[in-house]
Amino acid sequence: MQSLTMLRGFLDSLEEGVLFLDAGLTVLETNVAARRMLGHADDAFVTGLCSSLFAGTSCARQCESDGRCSLMPAADQDRKIQDVALKRPNGEESLLRMWAMLLPPNASALSYAIVLRDCSREMALETEVRERWQLGGLIGRSRVMQNLYQNVLRAAASDANVLLTGESGVGKELVARALHDSSARAKGPYVALHCASLQENLLESELFGHAKGAFSGAVAARLGRFEAASGGTLLLDEIGEISLATQTKLLRVLQEREIVRVGENHPRKIDVRVIAATHRDLAGMVRRGEFREDLYYRLRVLPLEVPALREHREDIPLLASKLLGELAQRYRRPELTLSPEAMKALELYDWPGNVRHLFNVLEYAVVQAEGSIILPTHLLGEVLAATGAPVRQLTHYYHPAGDHAAERALILKVLDESGGNKAEAARRLGMSRTTLWARLNQAGGQLSKT
Repeated sequence: MQSLTMLRGFLDSLEEGVLFLDAGLTVLETNVAARRMLGHADDAFVTGLCSSLFAGTSCARQCESDGRCSLMPAADQDRKIQDVALKRPNGEESLLRMWAMLLPPNASALSYAIVLRDCSREMALETEVRERWQLGGLIGRSRVMQNLYQNVLRAAASDANVLLTGESGVGKELVARALHDSSARAKGPYVALHCASLQENLLESELFGHAKGAFSGAVAARLGRFEAASGGTLLLDEIGEISLATQTKLLRVLQEREIVRVGENHPRKIDVRVIAATHRDLAGMVRRGEFREDLYYRLRVLPLEVPALREHREDIPLLASKLLGELAQRYRRPELTLSPEAMKALELYDWPGNVRHLFNVLEYAVVQAEGSIILPTHLLGEVLAATGAPVRQLTHYYHPAGDHAAERALILKVLDESGGNKAEAARRLGMSRTTLWARLNQAGGQLSKT
């Protein structure tokens, strides 16, 4: 009796919660920490089926389906760990990490022990750290990106015009949005205009608005982007594409802080913070007489250079993970991951199209991949060219006109390395087992299915 009391005292002193179950998965004993994590008073004994305590979680659904504890590993497996978000009786949510132990047979009815660890604070800290690795839609842990975040926040503290420069696809619009959201104008509108997408005769109307009847088709008066952004921020993307005539009108707006709608002759005051963005060398355009020098300096009060992806390759795994999450949702696919070899290929490539290019390459790979793991074989040839020959050789599988003998030789080699296990060979090759046999048949394979 004394030893039992000591055991209960020991269990109640643990930070981890412990549930003791019988063979039918009914809870027979609990410690104080378990009752606290499950949302019961410390002295309120927890009873009932284990699955009912975790109702609605994937762990409970699997237990109910299998009729056994799904957390119990097989004899040759390591401990199985499950993270669940549990809603307590008071409506609060706790994040628990769980694993199971098979108890040695004895005279008691106890068969299993479920161990619980409250990870709410741990996961909150992980989220806090992750948030330091991003600013708005921008993601990156590298020193280059950290410097960019600092410069964006410094610019956000001012109301001066900003000129964003950087190659196509680096995320200049994401920087502009982060700048707006971090500024005192965050509650005002954020309006973006892609200057290169409009014909010259329409651009002035888009910028400044027009009066009714100002031109053919103007059946009603219309606000321009400057008025629409009043009290907020206006992004003029690809500012280097506007004509000298429009540059002159834009300069006047920035100097006078007022616009005149097309077809009107009276000015309207505006309160707008302007962010301009371009991938072009505006200083060079000024020297060649293609861009007004006075407008250039009016826009470039606060210059911000957005780095190319090749300047912070160490951020590629983080970026790829985020983009794959977006693509998995778009294509309604389960969680997607990159194999180490595929990730290495991405890190070696120079990315002339930057983050936009990375997204396109990953989207192509998602379409090509039949499973949840993206292999080098699923990547575009231009990316694989930055890697070694063994990776390039695997691309034969996606080109029916390729060397069938080489395909078959490589498939047989992988089969041999997999100990004849077809499912494992297909996984390593990035294809389904059915596709594996189709490839063998196309190449004249004579193996028999097993």
